[in-house]
Amino acid sequence: MSYNVALNFEDGVTRFINCNGFESVVDAAYRQGINIPMDCREGACATCKCRVESGDYSLGDYIEDALSQDEADSGYALACQMRPTSDCVVLIPTESQACGTKQESFVTRIKQVRALSGSTFALELQAESLKSLEFLPGQYANIHVPGEAHHHRAYSFSSMTAKGDTVTFLIRNVPGGLMSGFLSDRAEPGGEIEMKGPFGSFYLRPIARPILMLAGGTGLAPFLAMLDKIVAAGGSPHPIHLIYGVNTDRDIVESERLDGFTRAIRNFTFDICVVDVNSDHPNKGYVTHHIKPAQLCEGDVDIYLCGPPPMVEAVSAYLRDNNVSAASFHFEKFTPSIA
Repeated sequence: MSYNVALNFEDGVTRFINCNGFESVVDAAYRQGINIPMDCREGACATCKCRVESGDYSLGDYIEDALSQDEADSGYALACQMRPTSDCVVLIPTESQACGTKQESFVTRIKQVRALSGSTFALELQAESLKSLEFLPGQYANIHVPGEAHHHRAYSFSSMTAKGDTVTFLIRNVPGGLMSGFLSDRAEPGGEIEMKGPFGSFYLRPIARPILMLAGGTGLAPFLAMLDKIVAAGGSPHPIHLIYGVNTDRDIVESERLDGFTRAIRNFTFDICVVDVNSDHPNKGYVTHHIKPAQLCEGDVDIYLCGPPPMVEAVSAYLRDNNVSAASFHFEKFTPSIA
């Protein structure tokens, strides 16, 4: 039996390795050209101490000076002794380059650019090399702006095709933006775009309790990828509710896809709200206006939040002012760039 192990490094780079059931994480990583720092290989020095974010594993043999019981109970392990018994996500407390690896780069072709609304594009990129790409749902890639030598933009993956050779991103149409200008005026099917990734610590953790997802604008993208993953896994044992907020009616995108998730995931529900007071939508206001106490489950809830900084700050203030201490709170801020 072999398992996929995602190694998340301090610099945001994620690399995936395949680990056989009899291998330690260190040995599997070395076999695949990633040199996790270590000194002893015997569970004695603690140089390879890491934190297991998700998955099942055995700790192996080690001495308590290298890994205390409190640390083991908190999810820490020694990579030279840890042996996965399922797919895992492991946080490595060093930069990727220090381990002899780096971000992966893909040369892709534009498959399609679709204007989902006046404010949002869907960009589909295709390449045979993408079949080797793996990402945690919620992570992002850096996409080079064609014709701009040193400019790239970070966008969350919103989906990957079943064939694995196409990825999709939701991109906000920013007036005067470099990427927006390219997609509006110059992008053509077959055009070349370089993409690097995956990156980021915003991703779906194992579902252990109800989930509340809060999306602002194109911050919907990572949640679409997460929901795809949940469908592929056969659903969720706990309720999942998404609140998707936009500024105007014309900013609403992918509502049919969200409807599809309600049919594919038995206990998934969603609300859309619009800030514009002149909106025809029944739910007006900000996402915080539509969070119901029942969705917070008296704190026994995992909250995921992705949106612009003011939204992230407003939600954080809402939770603080209402004395909500969630079991976990994961967020990602994004700021549209022009220059």
